[in-house]
Amino acid sequence: MPQIAQIAATYASQIFWLLIIFGLIYVGIGKGMLPKIEATVEARDQKIASDLAAAEAARAKADETEAAYRASIEEARNASLKAKAEAKAAATLEAEKKVRAVDAELAAKMAVAEAALKGAQARALGEIESVAAEAAQEIVTKVSGLTVDKAAADRAVKSALAA
Repeated sequence: MPQIAQIAATYASQIFWLLIIFGLIYVGIGKGMLPKIEATVEARDQKIASDLAAAEAARAKADETEAAYRASIEEARNASLKAKAEAKAAATLEAEKKVRAVDAELAAKMAVAEAALKGAQARALGEIESVAAEAAQEIVTKVSGLTVDKAAADRAVKSALAA
């Protein structure tokens, strides 16, 4: 069979040209496309590295800003606490002044009221004595039929109330 005898010669030339074509493709890819791919990968790595550096710098700046913000918040809180304490002290002093003024006013009113009460008590006691003296006169007149003068009845009531 002559076809089988030609296979070795035919395949040898096909394998030769296959190796030549693959070699050219390898050299073409290695010299033409691979440097472009490597440059793209290198550019991407540099971009990632620069983005990471920028992110780190932004994070550091954000940390500084946050620290400054927290310090200003703490300072404002301390200032508000101080202002609150001062306002509370001022309000306490003002309230104490008002309480003292009202206490003095009430003490004055109380003294006037006590004096009026003592006067009313003295008048009531005087009226009680006169009513008691009149009642004693009437009782003596009704019981014994004797007439007692007003001065004697007043003396008897005063001595009875004093005892």
